Formats: sequence, structure tokens, C-alpha cells
Amino acid sequence: MAREPIDVLITVPLDDALVEQLQAVSPRLFFTLRRPGEDGSLGDDLDRYEIIFTAGPLPEPESVPNLRWVQLFWAGVDDIADHPLLNSDVSLCTSSGVHAISMAEYAMALILAFARRMPRILDHQRRVDWPSGRFQLFVPHQLFGATLGIVGYGSIGRHLARLGKGFGMEVLAVKRNAMEVVDPGYTEPGVGDPEGDLPDRIYPPQALRSFLGECDYVVLLLPLTAGTRHLINERALKAMKKSAVLINLARGAIVDTGALIEALQDETIAGAALDVFEEEPLSEYSPLWQMPNLVLSPHVGGFTPYYNARATDIFAENLRRYLDGDPLLNRVDTHLGY
Repeated sequence: MAREPIDVLITVPLDDALVEQLQAVSPRLFFTLRRPGEDGSLGDDLDRYEIIFTAGPLPEPESVPNLRWVQLFWAGVDDIADHPLLNSDVSLCTSSGVHAISMAEYAMALILAFARRMPRILDHQRRVDWPSGRFQLFVPHQLFGATLGIVGYGSIGRHLARLGKGFGMEVLAVKRNAMEVVDPGYTEPGVGDPEGDLPDRIYPPQALRSFLGECDYVVLLLPLTAGTRHLINERALKAMKKSAVLINLARGAIVDTGALIEALQDETIAGAALDVFEEEPLSEYSPLWQMPNLVLSPHVGGFTPYYNARATDIFAENLRRYLDGDPLLNRVDTHLGY
């Protein structure tokens, strides 16, 4: 006896090859591709869909009585923390893991930029200046033997640990549950640290300041929740080495911007790189623009030409699990906020 068909709504822009990849999972799946309307509407016939793959918006629970699972196209859920679907019986799963390669490589690029004095080198280039004493001005910091600190040991942090180890760095990590080191989420083959073997030490959040005092480079890769907002505040910054560099690729509000500005002005730390900000776009009047020991980028760390393909891989794996009755990957825990 044939099993019941399953209607799936896709609201993200997938090309034909990616849709064919999803269709190959099972003939039971019937896909509808639809872009949201200008008003954000997903249409008025949502009651037939059991699964939705979306980059937003989310439907109201009353409009989707047969919905069982929403696969989100993005990795973070702080923007939808108050949506009623999060407190319903519908499973919500993220695309955590989609950014692992691109963001880890970007973090390493920023680490290398500071280690090799690139901000200072580029400043002299802009001024058309071949400086005297250049060997003193541009003396690099060696990454081999330096300490890389990763706050938030998820898919991105795990791949960054792999890259750091490749440079001969000591790797320390802060993890919400330091005793559970295996990654339960989606991991692309050959990427990251699924077993949690790479860090030399893993710290609980309560030991953050001790951890910060050990690191030459601190990379923030944790979700924004009530507990992580302004996690990096004045006390945390003062716990860092004066020679250390802070890199935030997570969410802007994890760092207290005012405290960071003071720390950079007072040289409490050596420098910082920010890809995310408490308010985006960053105001043209922000003093951050003028900081000589700061690298800014406009929230581009996760950009990759392979995003759609990797997000589709995650969705396809979860479709297989859904049909087989296995636990879905990257399921949102509403109590944790991610």
C-alpha cells in the first residue's frame, strides 16, 4: 500500500538542480516553489503543507494546521524569538553548519591580517608612504604557538579549530556544556571537529574571564540570547591580554560597543575586527570607523557562493530523517534560544 504524499512548500530561490536533489529523496514528496508576496504573505492555501523550507517570513500557526516541520534557511533564530511557532508543536530546524567553512576561513583571514600587520601596512599604502624603520613597524606575530580562543564551539568554531591547528596554534574553547563535546548537528564531511577532539582545553561559560586571559586571539561565534547579550563587557575586556585581538563574527549585541570603544582607545587590547554591530548598518557617525586598530566589514563573513547548495544538503538530510522517523538535525531548543 502506497504511503501518503507529503506537500512541501519552498520559499527560497533554489535552481532546478537543487530541487531535483530534493525530489530524489522520495517520490512521496511534492514540492511547491513560491516566493513571498510584497506584503510578506506566503499565500492563502497553507493548510495543505506539512513541511516548509523558508528564509522567512514564518506563517501564523492558525494558517498552517497540518504543518509539522519548518526548515529555516538561516542559522540564527534571535530575529524570530517571539514568533508563536516557536511555542507550538511544529519542529523548527536551522541551517546551522551552512557557514562553517566560509566563516571559519574569514576568521582566520582576520587573524592573519592582524598577525601580519595588514591594517598598518594598508594605512601606509593609502598614504603612499615607504616608511623608515619598516622592520620594526611591521614585525609580525607568529601564529605557530599562539593561542586561539573560540567562544561558542558550534559548527563554525569547530572548523576554525581545525584551521588553527593547521597553523600550529593552541586552541581553547568556551562551550555551554563543556562535558558534551560531540557535535549533534549537521556536519559536512571532512569539515570541523565532529567528535570535539581538537581543543586543548574546553571551558564552561563561568570560566570566561580565565579563558580570556590565556588567548592571543578571541573569536566570538556564539548565538545571541538573553544570557549572551553584552557577554563581552568592560570586565571581560580587561581580562584579556593587552596584546590580544577580539574578533566578533556572531551578533553585534554580544559585545558592549561602548566598552569596546574605550578598550581600543585605552589600548586595553591590541585590536579588534567586527563583522556585526548592535545597530546595522553602522552609523556614519560611529567612532568605530576612525579606530586605527580596528577592522570593520558590513556583515559579510558568512557570504559564500555555495550557500544554497549547502542549505539544500542540510534540508535533504533532514527530509530523509523525517521520512524514516529519525531525529531531525539542528532542531531549535526554545529554552536555550537557538
